[in-house]
Amino acid sequence: MPFMPWSDELVLGIDSIDKQHRWLVDTTNRLHDELAFRYPKQEELEKILEGLMEYAINHFIVEEDLFNRYGYPEERVHRARHDEFSRYVLQLLLKCERGEQVSDEVLEFLRTWLVKHILTEDKAYVPFLKEKGVK
Repeated sequence: MPFMPWSDELVLGIDSIDKQHRWLVDTTNRLHDELAFRYPKQEELEKILEGLMEYAINHFIVEEDLFNRYGYPEERVHRARHDEFSRYVLQLLLKCERGEQVSDEVLEFLRTWLVKHILTEDKAYVPFLKEKGVK
């Protein structure tokens, strides 16, 4: 069983965003698998964290573009949550690039943040965007 299983509960019903969320969950599982080794490969950790950072930023741009285009009233608050996540992952990446250990704590942060973000903050915008015709 994966560290962070994908479930129908995480599905928003907006295809492009669901695919991106699925990728983020799968990448968190890849990070878990690498950290499970007694001696995780530093270069693999960096690669996973770089991918996570890049993909998350691109995913946030997609969401924020929809918010801006349709005038989502909670855009500012939602964007702040995205910024928090990006700062955290960037700090992890920098730590890893300095050769410092990345602990299992990062996995719990990612799982908790992603699930909470998707189930509460992202699900909150779904009715608004669907009303605007976003699928």
